[in-house]
Amino acid sequence: MSKPKLLYISQEIAPYLSENELSTYSRDLPQSMQDHGYEVRTFMPKYGIINERRNQLHEVIRLSGMNIIIDDSDHPLIIKVATLLPSRMQVYFIDNDDYFQRHNVNDLETRLYTDDNDERIMFYVRGVIETVKKLRWSAAIIQNTGWITALAPMYLKKQYHDDPAFSDSKIVYALFNDKFEGTLDPRFVEKLRMCGFDDADMKSIIDGPVDHIALNKLAIDHADAIAVASEGIEPELIEYAQKSGKPFLAYPGKENCEQAFADFYASIQNK
Repeated sequence: MSKPKLLYISQEIAPYLSENELSTYSRDLPQSMQDHGYEVRTFMPKYGIINERRNQLHEVIRLSGMNIIIDDSDHPLIIKVATLLPSRMQVYFIDNDDYFQRHNVNDLETRLYTDDNDERIMFYVRGVIETVKKLRWSAAIIQNTGWITALAPMYLKKQYHDDPAFSDSKIVYALFNDKFEGTLDPRFVEKLRMCGFDDADMKSIIDGPVDHIALNKLAIDHADAIAVASEGIEPELIEYAQKSGKPFLAYPGKENCEQAFADFYASIQNK
């Protein structure tokens, strides 16, 4: 019997970036799920600060080459991959010269060039989805962790719901205490309309500036289930998730995290 497939769309993963709560969570949880019997793959952005030679990244030519259109502009998609030891888990990297720098950066582009974050989110999420389609890798569960992944539930549910790679997937959005400051570009909603989304799809962000709260609410609206992955989540988001009536995992604590998520996946997989 084949193993169920579990896809992680992540914002940061150690050791490719420095260790913090988000990057270590996004490394440790997927590796532990392999021990629980899942076949796991995970994605993250190829931030410019990542040393490709030291981390042994290499481009996957057969997956690269397509263009993703954002705001009527073409942006080439480049896919790179590395193997995370000792688990030998494959980590895929979404890259593009417009949104991720080549050299001479000392921080993440999401903090250095915040004016582009709306398009960076759109490109990253579309890049992951299109790459998974090319891989022909249909995951039973897709977990999205970090605000840069917040558009994934809407894209998957509204634009890719009939695609065989995703039609049976359960979409989990993990709330994490790693918010961005300020708001996204005022044209964010307009750019999403150009991608085919309507006002009903975007009800959580349609009426005002898109801040961290609004973006997370949009993810909750379209996810099949919501999990709290760290402490310090705004009570407004916790309440919004609980009121959605969707399967909800309260923060289990660090010691119980891996088993709690394994049980949560099992509980939603066949619903």
